[in-house]
Amino acid sequence: MKTLLITLSLLCILLSANAQKQIFLYEGKPAGSENWTWEEAVSEKNLFNTRVIYNVSRPSITAYVPENPNGTAVVIAPGGAFHTLSIDSEGIDVAKWLNAKGVTAFVLKYRVARSFTEDPVKEIMGKMSNFKTLDEENAPVIPLATQDGMKAVKYIREHAAEYKIDPKRIGFMGFSAGGTLTMSVVYSADDASRPNFVAPIYAYENAIIGSNMPKEKTPIFVAVAGDDQLGFMPHSINIYKKWFDAKQPAELHIYEKGGHGFGMHKTKTSSEGWIENFGNWLKMQGYVK
Repeated sequence: MKTLLITLSLLCILLSANAQKQIFLYEGKPAGSENWTWEEAVSEKNLFNTRVIYNVSRPSITAYVPENPNGTAVVIAPGGAFHTLSIDSEGIDVAKWLNAKGVTAFVLKYRVARSFTEDPVKEIMGKMSNFKTLDEENAPVIPLATQDGMKAVKYIREHAAEYKIDPKRIGFMGFSAGGTLTMSVVYSADDASRPNFVAPIYAYENAIIGSNMPKEKTPIFVAVAGDDQLGFMPHSINIYKKWFDAKQPAELHIYEKGGHGFGMHKTKTSSEGWIENFGNWLKMQGYVK
């Protein structure tokens, strides 16, 4: 009996390791950041009151594999003004929710601008009062992050059989800067690296790169709060309208309250329901049963 329990424990450990596998997207240093010498770090105590990753120089995806994959996969790009990644409420927590629906999730760590202190959030907060200056600082990084996003989709498509994924059911979603990245990926990608559906959540439209609307059917789910402190609500309307005008399947949710960065946080507002709305939309599109 003791031997059986030990065997089962080891099996659980192995299954857990397989369910959360980190995959680096490039061998060695990727093009465009060959001279970056800083190392990825974590900030747990900051003004965002959530764990963030910063100084990402080696882009990766971490696979969260459900017990019974249904063939759908989603890349999740956390937000953080292209300086940090809100890895929990806009990444891992979303992945676990999707796993419960049978969706295989990949949390993306994409390249971000360098932080010079151990409090990257404080650095960002000092910059967000002037979006023009922040956009100029982020401009060299966003194309690199877009390459990372496209590389992630391409990798998943190439390894679809390994993860029991349908290569025609790969989505991409992101929050804030991650939503900006989501749209940059879908507008800039080729056939091998283009997602089949997208979900930009409170995206920042002004920093999106690319403009090529997919010719293939590519459903979009857009969500934002009307009281977004950064004023991003109209950006989501513009993204939705562009998709709608192109006769692409499009759905938009504007919650009265929720602020910016609601993610998977408990906000005590109707924005808490966005993930259930997203799940219903996935079901309507045939991506979950």
